[in-house]
Amino acid sequence: MAGRKLGFWRRLAVLLVLPAMSLWTKRTWTGMENLPPGGGFIITPNHMSQFDPLVVAHYIYESGRWPRFLAKASIWRVPFVGFMLRKTQQIPVERGSVEAVKSLDSLIEALHEGGVVVIYPEGTTTREPDLWPMRGKTGAARLALVTGAPVVPMATWGAQAVHDVRSGRIRVGRRVPVQVTVGKPVDLSRWQGEAPTRAVLEQMTEAIQLATRNLLAELRDEAPPPLYEVSRRAWRPGADDAGDRGRQSEGQDDMRGGGA
Repeated sequence: MAGRKLGFWRRLAVLLVLPAMSLWTKRTWTGMENLPPGGGFIITPNHMSQFDPLVVAHYIYESGRWPRFLAKASIWRVPFVGFMLRKTQQIPVERGSVEAVKSLDSLIEALHEGGVVVIYPEGTTTREPDLWPMRGKTGAARLALVTGAPVVPMATWGAQAVHDVRSGRIRVGRRVPVQVTVGKPVDLSRWQGEAPTRAVLEQMTEAIQLATRNLLAELRDEAPPPLYEVSRRAWRPGADDAGDRGRQSEGQDDMRGGGA
């Protein structure tokens, strides 16, 4: 850990966030041995709370790597937050626009540099009533097919006790139990060399999301339900999928899956 060259801004982010996370959460972390020991790879967590990106970032940092999140570009317009996101090498995606293609280029570059890219395939916090994963968008699968980078499934549980999207309640306290685990990279070898058709990308995404769902079932010690599907009419007003109404191309839609 001490040997990493973080630079001023990333070190500042660690100094701002890490002490709070250490006080705020009681962590149970497993599966770090499943992370590739080097090179670039993609992590695909479930997304059930606006707090879980901090939990995911903490886990990846303590594994000895630096997380680079794909997140909706609107966050970059928040004063100071956007500035720190730029300085710490996070990657914005402007949903439903030609700028989404630039996000794909940035992700490819990050992986080629040996980075750890975090993509939320659901593209938003889950709408499943019991916080199980939904079916995902295909951005992570497309990136894996283009680069050949491993896709590592991750499951988190407990962040909903800090911020529950169903009620909007935020709990401020100490030592909230949170669990994180990762599995072995998803076996996507059967699609290697395939053209990135919608059918291929959806099959790959299904494999990725099922791996994440099964990890979450282990954390919760419950039998998992099928991946949740939600109609557009079921989304809450102002939900993160507003870009669905402005799809401009298959590739642009793919890269929308990743907003925190």
